[in-house]
Amino acid sequence: MIVKTFGSAVQGVAAISITIEVNVFPKGTKFFIVGLPDNAVKESEKRIESTIVSLGCRFPRFRTVVNMAPADIKKAGSAYDLPITLGILAASGQIPAEPLHQYTIMGELSLDGTIQPIKGALPMALQTRSEGFRGLIVPLQNAREAAMVHGLDVYGVSHIREVILLLQNPGSMTPVQVDTRAEFLAAQQDCDADFSDVKGQYSVKRALEIAAAGGHNALMIGPPGSGKTMLAKRLSGILPPLTLHEALETTKIHSVAGKLPAHSSLIARRPFRDPHHTISDTALVGGGSTPQPGEISLAHNGVLFLDELPEFKRKVLEVMRQPVEERQVTISRAKTSVAFPASFMLIAAMNPCPCGYYNHPDKDCTCAPGMVQKYLNRVSGPLLDRIDMHVEVTPVPFASLSSQEEAEPSHLIRQRVMQARELQHQRFAEYEGIYCNAQMSSRLLKKICQLDESSSTLLKTAMTKLKLSARAYDRILKVSRTIADLEGMETIQTGHIAEAIRYRSLDRESWGTSY
Repeated sequence: MIVKTFGSAVQGVAAISITIEVNVFPKGTKFFIVGLPDNAVKESEKRIESTIVSLGCRFPRFRTVVNMAPADIKKAGSAYDLPITLGILAASGQIPAEPLHQYTIMGELSLDGTIQPIKGALPMALQTRSEGFRGLIVPLQNAREAAMVHGLDVYGVSHIREVILLLQNPGSMTPVQVDTRAEFLAAQQDCDADFSDVKGQYSVKRALEIAAAGGHNALMIGPPGSGKTMLAKRLSGILPPLTLHEALETTKIHSVAGKLPAHSSLIARRPFRDPHHTISDTALVGGGSTPQPGEISLAHNGVLFLDELPEFKRKVLEVMRQPVEERQVTISRAKTSVAFPASFMLIAAMNPCPCGYYNHPDKDCTCAPGMVQKYLNRVSGPLLDRIDMHVEVTPVPFASLSSQEEAEPSHLIRQRVMQARELQHQRFAEYEGIYCNAQMSSRLLKKICQLDESSSTLLKTAMTKLKLSARAYDRILKVSRTIADLEGMETIQTGHIAEAIRYRSLDRESWGTSY
């Protein structure tokens, strides 16, 4: 008897339906799984056998063939345990087969029939709804995540007995209900880290406000202990809140990666990812035999912070060049190509030299001649070119540290950022996929960032003296447009250009060449 159950496979951040066909023959004794299963799927036989025995049922001692279609797509992971088990029980006549075609079913089994959580429940739920199934059966731990999808009955189960009872009596369980908007609003709590905690550093705060307002990448360079990490960790608190669409998009990526926080169904705050400098290129941009999202995709719609930038391996930094520009990363394999979104703000921090005290106002640099430039050269010119703003961070004087004056809190800075973003939203309303100044193309830049004669002369002089690249020219125009937006001005003024040029400090020939 042939029985069909239905599961789901995640590819990138989307899912496709998998049909699991089970046939039990009256002759023979072997068990086969076909359809490009990986080792985790092949090993399911022993888990399935133990589960069936624990239920008091019999594992068929006949020839059993399990086919997972489409047969040319690799099936990975242990989440197919549950639909395969139910297919075997139905094919051997121990449970009714007819209700199985109404549901997508996924879950990993323990030996006693307990159901373990899986990855990618949210994209699976979206695919289940689009395919027109009656409902989705997933582990209890994934039920709230999947129930974020409206118009779909989602059942959270903790043991296979509950699934069998649901199939025999559909009214025995109530679908999980989640109010997506209420969940979203409840999860949007104020960030614990606030800019009011940072003493002094007014120029750096100004630079980060500009970066947040325009979605610009920024590099902070300064001595140890000057507050670079502290400032970076507070950046996400001044970014505009996630929209519901962005929250669902971000949650989908974390769901696929298995990085969704425990007891959380929705990521409602902008992600902040700060990988250690020992990270591999695959872990940063994504990949693996079964492509998984990396840190740059987990930072989608949020901030990727790279501390001690020159300490990262050169190969790791270079693979970021294209994703920084394209805002997505494509992982190609022999039989498949997967695209992960990667629209993030890159915030990096570094010391100016190995000892950390080059250009320090009070401490002398102890590095040997040529070491400063050699240290800076660890970060390639093409990558620096893709960073819109270079911000020099100086040590905080004692007077500022000991001051009792309250610094400006994050919520006031965020208001100005949101006002500037609203201007950009109106400006780019007719351009699909563009939401902030940093995303402007060269063609759009020419249309929107037109300069008067004095501003154009100033920029021409800076380009000549600093020997800036064409990409740096674009970056200066984008940053100056953001500065104008923060001031609520329709046109870019000379002062805006001058301030934007200041944020190209590493393009100066004098940087690091005094030795």
